[in-house]
Amino acid sequence: QVQLVESGGGLVQPGGSLRLSCVVPGIIFNVPAMGWYRQAPGKQRELVAVITRGGTTSYVDFVKGRFTISRDSARNTVYLQMNSLKPEDTAVYYCNADPSLAGYWGQGTQVTVSS
Repeated sequence: QVQLVESGGGLVQPGGSLRLSCVVPGIIFNVPAMGWYRQAPGKQRELVAVITRGGTTSYVDFVKGRFTISRDSARNTVYLQMNSLKPEDTAVYYCNADPSLAGYWGQGTQVTVSS
């Protein structure tokens, strides 16, 4: 089973930064859009950032101006630069296509924002 592999999470203080990476199998890297999702404890997984094959990006309101999604086609990798992190950003972060492809979810990477 092909899965995406996320990395880069960790423990960071409020106001800090992290850069997440997601290695995407070539079979799905060229889908129309890739996204970063997150799931906080007790909540449903939600889409937070999207980048199209052409490089157009979009974000949910609560991460606009703080998060930046990007992609490197040479490395089949999608990134999420997260700045000005808040405790409410604590979650497991995943990448997948948008709309998501069942069966391709990876293990995610834990981001914890706490002092």
